[in-house]
Amino acid sequence: MRHVIALDVGGTGMKAALVGADGTLLHEDRRATGRERGPDAVIAAILDFAADLRAHGTERFGEPAVAAGVAVPGIVDETRGIAAYAANLGWRDVPLRDLLTARLDCPVALGHDVRTGGLAEGRVGAGRGADRFLFVALGTGIAGAIGVDGRVEAGAHGFAGEIGHIVVRPGGTPCPCGQHGCLERFASAAAVSEAWAAACGDPEADAADCAKAVTSGEPNAVRIWQGAVDSLADGLVTALTLLDPRTLIIGGGLAEAGETLFTPLRDAVRRRVTFQKLPAIVPAALGDTAGCLGAGLLAWDLLGTTDGADTTGSTEAADSTEAADGTDATDGTATTDGMEVTP
Repeated sequence: MRHVIALDVGGTGMKAALVGADGTLLHEDRRATGRERGPDAVIAAILDFAADLRAHGTERFGEPAVAAGVAVPGIVDETRGIAAYAANLGWRDVPLRDLLTARLDCPVALGHDVRTGGLAEGRVGAGRGADRFLFVALGTGIAGAIGVDGRVEAGAHGFAGEIGHIVVRPGGTPCPCGQHGCLERFASAAAVSEAWAAACGDPEADAADCAKAVTSGEPNAVRIWQGAVDSLADGLVTALTLLDPRTLIIGGGLAEAGETLFTPLRDAVRRRVTFQKLPAIVPAALGDTAGCLGAGLLAWDLLGTTDGADTTGSTEAADSTEAADGTDATDGTATTDGMEVTP
């Protein structure tokens, strides 16, 4: 059975799958990244994991994977296949695509983790059927993926979608990027966690705790949360003014607060738009499987087909009649071209 390897590398763990041509997850596995052992050990772990997946596919399906897709964090040169920099993994200028190609003896696509997750959300998740979408992940930082006709735009230098570094509060909190007042310093899950921990006096408190306190009306929590929502709305309106997306997909840790986030956020964005068209603002549908699913899509795209259809600039393979958020309202599941994914 023809299949590809999909591998999503995170700061602490790796998620992997063997994916069939119809999108079916034929095999899934997870391993620790092992970053505490240094960047060389992380690279070795990735190569070993990929090789084990290839061996499993050969044994189970009678043939090795025909391609592989790998998503990694940090700065990624997708054209050259180089993992240029990742602070949380400690590497610089790693020719990861070439290393994997040599180890697996098949074509390999290398992608940025957020853009790869955005690709999956756009094609088979919350943005399914939308010709233009913006995926924004609210995690330790904030990053985005700009989707156009079933593809995600990387930009001329691989920096497209870095919405977390839009300055929303000029002269505000310093950002490690060198600017002051960047969006992610006010509206990321990490920023909310830091502010709430300081306000409540519990260093272990996080954004999820803040969201719970908001629902109970705790004044400091409401103040912190509304500040984050206002900052996020300012950044998003800048982005939608430039990009005019049909669907705005919000994912990451902060989005797990559900309507505690989405209700005030939709209101805040609505108040700020003037001439701009208001996009549908929806939660991500694929949860932590998005990166792995996106890596599988990258691999099939290398071969020129996904589900047997030409994918060069087309989303026709993703049924345009799907609901805009790609989810079943009763249970939050998303259908992914032949499989059901429950975030």
